[in-house]
Amino acid sequence: MIHTPLSVSQLREKRRPVRNVNIEHREKLSALERFALAVTETIGTMGFFLILLIWTIGWIGWNVAGPVTMQFDPFPAFVLWLFISNMIQLMLLPLILVGQNLQGKHAEARAQADFEVNVQAEEEIETILQHLENQNDLILKILNTVEGQKQ
Repeated sequence: MIHTPLSVSQLREKRRPVRNVNIEHREKLSALERFALAVTETIGTMGFFLILLIWTIGWIGWNVAGPVTMQFDPFPAFVLWLFISNMIQLMLLPLILVGQNLQGKHAEARAQADFEVNVQAEEEIETILQHLENQNDLILKILNTVEGQKQ
């Protein structure tokens, strides 16, 4: 796509201030959305995985190898452990989906802002190149005139 470049003054008038999409996105979030994002970001860590792993090993280990009188979730069914695990999953699944949707919207906003900056930079570069070409033509004319006067 070839177009005539803008003048420097036109570029300055057209120039938009760079916006921080991260701040804009964060300011638009409600308290529940911030909570969903925090949960999504926390659950996606190795720390959370290790907590669940240690909890599971401890729970099953205690109810298999602990004192029989102190076992509270009978082997091999572990009904209480399964119930609690399923409740955690049922509660976290929709919350994680909400958080991922919010992260997706944020990524789209960042991509759009990047695109806008790139388009603006392309216009500015095109104008700079055009001005350099014009200066080059002017320098060549001056040199030709000077050399013509020498002869």
